[in-house]
Amino acid sequence: MHIDLGNLSTEELNTLIANAERQRKKVQRQKIGAVRQQVTALAKQHGYTIEELFGGAKGARKSSAKVAPKYRNPANPDKTWSGRGKRPRWFNEELAKGRKESDMLI
Repeated sequence: MHIDLGNLSTEELNTLIANAERQRKKVQRQKIGAVRQQVTALAKQHGYTIEELFGGAKGARKSSAKVAPKYRNPANPDKTWSGRGKRPRWFNEELAKGRKESDMLI
């Protein structure tokens, strides 16, 4: 198959690219599906499940325990922060007002 790209407009090229990308993803999903079926059939043939062989469901994550809050917003006690991750906006605003981290400890 030969397409003369030189005669296509920008809009036609964008449409062609989008269609080609969709088709590429479709073909890739079909190939992955076929391999999955083969692996599942082979595992079943030998008396195993995929979970036994590879440990758990696809994309499963262990959930971590929720961390207790360490800081509380003096202006609004409902707003808390565990001290992990990015500082919340209210925390930075209080620091800018002159408060210390120790002033907001729970």
